[in-house]
Amino acid sequence: MATVSVSLSTDDSAQPVIARLEDFDPRSGSGAERLLFNHRPWVLALCLLLTLVLGWQALAIQLTASFDKTIPSRHPYIANFQEQRAQLAGGGNALRIAVAARQGNIFDKDYLETLRLLNDELFLMPGVDRPFMKSLWTSNTRWVAVTEEGLDGDTVITDRYDGSPEALAELRANIERSGEIGQLVAGDFKSSIIYVPLLEADPQTGQALDYAALSQRIEALRSKYDSDRVQLHVVGFAKVMGDLIDGVRQVMGFFALALLICGGVLYAYTRCLRSTAIVVACSLIAVAWQLGLLQLLGYALDPYSVLVPFLVFAIGMSHGAQKMNGILQDVGRGTHRVVAARYTFRRLFVAGLTALLCDAVGFAVLALIDIRVIQDLAANASIGVAVLIFTNLVLLPVLLSYVGVSPKAAQRSLKQEQSEQLTGGWAWLASFTQAKPAALALSIGAVLLVGSVALATRLQVGDLDAGAPELRADSRYNRDNAYLVQSYAASTDILTVMATTPDDQCTRYDTLSQVDALAWRLQQLPGVEGTQSLAGLARLGMVGFNEGNFKWYELIANDQALGGVQTIAPRELLNKACSFLTLQVFLRDHKAQTLERVLGEAESFIAAQPAGGDVRFLLAAGSAGIEAATNSVVKQAMREMLYWVYGAVVLLCWLTFRSWRATVVAVLPLVLTSMLCEALMVMLGMGVKVATLPVIALGVGIGVDYALYVLAVMLQRLRAGDNVDQAYRAALRFTGRVVLLTGLTLALAVSTWFFSPIKFQADMGILLAFMFLWNMVGALVLLPALARWLLKPATAAQAQVLPAGQAA
Repeated sequence: MATVSVSLSTDDSAQPVIARLEDFDPRSGSGAERLLFNHRPWVLALCLLLTLVLGWQALAIQLTASFDKTIPSRHPYIANFQEQRAQLAGGGNALRIAVAARQGNIFDKDYLETLRLLNDELFLMPGVDRPFMKSLWTSNTRWVAVTEEGLDGDTVITDRYDGSPEALAELRANIERSGEIGQLVAGDFKSSIIYVPLLEADPQTGQALDYAALSQRIEALRSKYDSDRVQLHVVGFAKVMGDLIDGVRQVMGFFALALLICGGVLYAYTRCLRSTAIVVACSLIAVAWQLGLLQLLGYALDPYSVLVPFLVFAIGMSHGAQKMNGILQDVGRGTHRVVAARYTFRRLFVAGLTALLCDAVGFAVLALIDIRVIQDLAANASIGVAVLIFTNLVLLPVLLSYVGVSPKAAQRSLKQEQSEQLTGGWAWLASFTQAKPAALALSIGAVLLVGSVALATRLQVGDLDAGAPELRADSRYNRDNAYLVQSYAASTDILTVMATTPDDQCTRYDTLSQVDALAWRLQQLPGVEGTQSLAGLARLGMVGFNEGNFKWYELIANDQALGGVQTIAPRELLNKACSFLTLQVFLRDHKAQTLERVLGEAESFIAAQPAGGDVRFLLAAGSAGIEAATNSVVKQAMREMLYWVYGAVVLLCWLTFRSWRATVVAVLPLVLTSMLCEALMVMLGMGVKVATLPVIALGVGIGVDYALYVLAVMLQRLRAGDNVDQAYRAALRFTGRVVLLTGLTLALAVSTWFFSPIKFQADMGILLAFMFLWNMVGALVLLPALARWLLKPATAAQAQVLPAGQAA
């Protein structure tokens, strides 16, 4: 791959017009060309067999989601979380189902009966971590009070409950002294929560939890119990994943829309139905092969990677259009369709291969990020690009060598390509090789670069919106989340700090005083709404042990007195061995700034603790702790990813052109596009997270395609003795038109994602459309402006571009 073979078809002497196949020497060309085109029936037979086998496999591909795949498994926070997962209630993956009374309040016999039936159905649902499930009807929801005889307590709904007015009055009293108001019961008594922690695998079958099936069961329960008296509000990671999977099924319609857009625009440009159909077919075959290979290799699609097949199809259309354009021009000149296919293979195979390798690199570097869902996306996309190398660089020209192209379309394409004068917008583009327009373009580019870099410094990592930013703000999930935020003091964004001690040491004064000190420091921070821990419960216990006198709201240095609290503590605060404690920190939101502030204070406190003590604090669990770990990995990976992708693109360009000047000309426009994309994210209020991080790498890998096709032709013409202006005009006639066509087409196709019910897919569509357009502008405006100052015929001679017609 050290050289580029490009023959400009306007030079009739470069490749002779051969009208009869008998006059063509089949022994000419590279070994790869001879292997493929001298054995075309075998190539088609092999492709047909692969299409049938992999197409059949593709039908079995599954759409799944996994909680563990969305978290960075090797991050210290997650390692601590996994180590202590068995001790945690829900472990950050839980559903909260608020059952709201549409009329009156929860102290209603019919409401409580509905709550009991729903509680029982949820308890028996597969995948529920039943010992930690909690509601008004579960036995772990208790009250404790100080009486004349000392401490007293019982379950909130006792065995004596019968629905009578007396029983309802007793229930109200029990709730008021349970401490669950604002957590399990709304402050206005109009709703209560069923807390449903989930297991990652079904203990009966051993299979991973099926979030789609779980969401369907929840929706079935919603339909069953929603009435004019009761309304359900459901939040939690599992419900987000279920809604995403439902949304993805709707998104599949965008694939058909992308096919129509790409095919329609390509046909409008070529006016050749048969070749357009072949290009579309080859791109669809690539998608079928990709999905089939994913199934064979044990991968599945998830909400984050489901759009990758769309990208593979779009990339295939882009490269296919270049191959079809070359064949159209050669056939228009009178060349036999088989010879035209071989000429096009010679001219564009290496440039196309380099472009696809850059695409693959843009995807593959994502595997460096320690988040399984992104690594799966990288594998998914890399496999798709790998099959494109065969389907669109090999199968497409072989198929066109059989079916040919429309003679009228071929003559029209040749007439456009042979036109000596570029008019209208094309003449304007050609002017950017002149000194003044080039200097103006580079000056504007420099201003945009400086401005975008300044704006990109404000780019934040993590979610910037409340609720589930993966979904639309007006989605039912986010409306449900808003209801819980409004009705309950306890936030759904919980950071859990874990503490371990020797057995039976968790209630010692030395242990609880450290937990209490950390809780106090965190409570002073903006964004922290409250904390819950065994230390806080021990303070209340001291009040209870002393006739309810709040002067005793302290931790006393008496281990025996503090040990009495263990019998009344809820299970989520400690384990049975009294060797594990949790400090639950309720946050106002899960925005990046809030998480950084709270985790920074917690880390500072932990670092100040003496080494070798009995108490060991561990960060972090809970939904907020897991998100903080994810943000940390994304922040670190963002720049590393760009270094790797740009390093790989630079290396591939240098290996292809063997010229640092040509490499600079190809890569600098990409840098501007990357910075503009980050600035756009700031302007649109997007943070860098699992959903948006891949777009930045993909835009670089895919965007270099345009520059490679334009630059390859320019270098060949410069080597032949043309000046920069002549070389660029030739590139515009030969590949520039198709670059403009595919850039606009791809941007239009992915921009349809804006209408997706899934917000992060809509965000991906906006960012990719922006990057497609700006990379196209870079290839057609900034590239010639840079070439004006950097590329010269002597420079091109050093690029080692092979003469036309020789092996690449």
